Amino acid sequence: MAEQAAALPFDPKLPVASLTGAQSLIRSLEAVGVEVVFGLPGGAILPAYDPLMDSPHVRHVLVRHEQGAGHAAEGYAVATGKVGVCMATSGPGATNLVTPIADANMDSVPMVAITGQVNAHAIGTDAFQEADIIGITLPITKHNFLVTDAADIPRVVAEAFHLAAAGRPGPVLVDVAKSALVAKTSFAWDPAWPEKVDLPGYRPNVRPHGKQVKEAARLIAESSRPVIYAGGGIIKADAATELTAFADLTGIPSVTTLMARGALPDSHPTHLGMPGMHGTVAAVTALQKADLLIAIGTRFDDRVTGDLASFAPHAKIIHADVDPAEIGKNKPVDVPIVGDARRVLSELLVAVEAEFEAGHRADISAWQDLTRSWRETYPLGYTDSDDGSVAPQHVISRIGAIAGPEAIYAAGVGQHQMWAAQFVRYENPRTWLNSGGLGTMGYCVPAAMGAKVGMPDSVVWAIDGDGCFQMTNQELATCTLNRIPIKVAIINNSSLGMVRQWQTLFYSERYSNTDLNSGAHHGEHSGPVPDFVKLAEAYGCVGLRCDRPEDVDATIEKAMAINDVPVVVDFRVHRDAMVWPMVAAGVSNDAIQYARDMTPDWDREEGGDNASGPELVVS
Repeated sequence: MAEQAAALPFDPKLPVASLTGAQSLIRSLEAVGVEVVFGLPGGAILPAYDPLMDSPHVRHVLVRHEQGAGHAAEGYAVATGKVGVCMATSGPGATNLVTPIADANMDSVPMVAITGQVNAHAIGTDAFQEADIIGITLPITKHNFLVTDAADIPRVVAEAFHLAAAGRPGPVLVDVAKSALVAKTSFAWDPAWPEKVDLPGYRPNVRPHGKQVKEAARLIAESSRPVIYAGGGIIKADAATELTAFADLTGIPSVTTLMARGALPDSHPTHLGMPGMHGTVAAVTALQKADLLIAIGTRFDDRVTGDLASFAPHAKIIHADVDPAEIGKNKPVDVPIVGDARRVLSELLVAVEAEFEAGHRADISAWQDLTRSWRETYPLGYTDSDDGSVAPQHVISRIGAIAGPEAIYAAGVGQHQMWAAQFVRYENPRTWLNSGGLGTMGYCVPAAMGAKVGMPDSVVWAIDGDGCFQMTNQELATCTLNRIPIKVAIINNSSLGMVRQWQTLFYSERYSNTDLNSGAHHGEHSGPVPDFVKLAEAYGCVGLRCDRPEDVDATIEKAMAINDVPVVVDFRVHRDAMVWPMVAAGVSNDAIQYARDMTPDWDREEGGDNASGPELVVS
């Protein structure tokens, strides 16, 4: 961003006298290299919208709901690696940003949210559209600021963007009183930004300790059943190249979490897939049977570990993370390494190679063969429906195959999210966007919109559920009017699918309040409510429908051929399809099921068949 600032038409070294706080805010955004702001104006933030209109460098995308602005900023940030920016007014405008701020906090997304606030003298008086957004967001931001003096605006903006991106990324809120926006001030920008941001209490340690790296290398060299456990921190640190080099050097079986899909190519020979509640049998089992976990940029989330006490019971743990608070938080660690994932992997490469060259290298060939056999025996797959309806896994796998690994895929939350993580082949980082930690319904469409704004030359597919889609589909209007041609695949099973799956498995098939009536012919209505094709057309998009397996490819290809307007495809899928494999919440990962009531038989004869299981369509 400092390089972008140097290309501005004004000299940021020169102070400017007699401008408003609002003008100072926009000039500060230009100085940090902001390209786009997703927002919606209102009274308290309105002074900032006037100079924003004149900015030749900052594009504003007018959303239809502030939540959409926040998720769009997230999608932009994840797809580009830059800090995403959203803007809203005070009161309800600011509180509508709470969900995306919390989402960004859980998933370590660099984002700056700028909100207007009532006049400084009115703060605390319950003035019109006043909300204590600082107090509300304290637990879910990396840091936040309340600006009541216009002179503080350049410094606060500089600090906010530094904080959002440095160390473990996250959301930062800047709340600016309207009185500060209208006040006269001067503008003075430190040309050494971000190197000279003065935050004495914030010194993230990005360089790993050499002694810890050497100890980690020693454990790696002597381990006979190691596993690389790669998390989303790999993506955040742009360390995918280093991770691939490390896997190439060591040949260690590897797993990539939900947030790390694409950090290691799915085609890499060491890759076992995604671990966790709906991870592959090979990935989950490798973690359970390992004698060493090399955990980098991951936080031992409960959806990965299952019952924590029984997780990886035989393994020593190397845990590297830029946030020291994560190390040992959930699981005791043998070798802690605080540092940026890219630097950790770079130094580990050197240290492990030195161990190997010194003749210190355990034979892991039997372990490699064993994990490979698990991957081959229990591949990801699904069963076709008995009634000839469309299998949702088939739709998603065909989208991935036709759009290819260079496309960007966003998902909502639920069954379709898991299927998108499982059945799209990810070969590149920053091509998979989802709400992992918070599990936010409504994330998908605006996040895909933000990704497309940031990466306009990439094909962007939003793989959404009919429930999630109905929470933020108003942003299709934003996409149409701003020429943001995303492609939306609605995996329409006419229900809240993941909740229905749990009701099937754990609540005796008592489907309480999970039927959305968005499929065909429900109740007294002659058709679905809503009709997604008509809804898409009402928003100026192309609307398509597919309800036959033989039409799936042609429908996807038709959507791929339309690149000037958004496309929405209503895929009517089998409503009782389930996500497998599955580890039930709170139980040991040893209890993984690859289909309903079917667990792997680890005692079966090597080379035996899997005839007792269902006939799977293998992805």
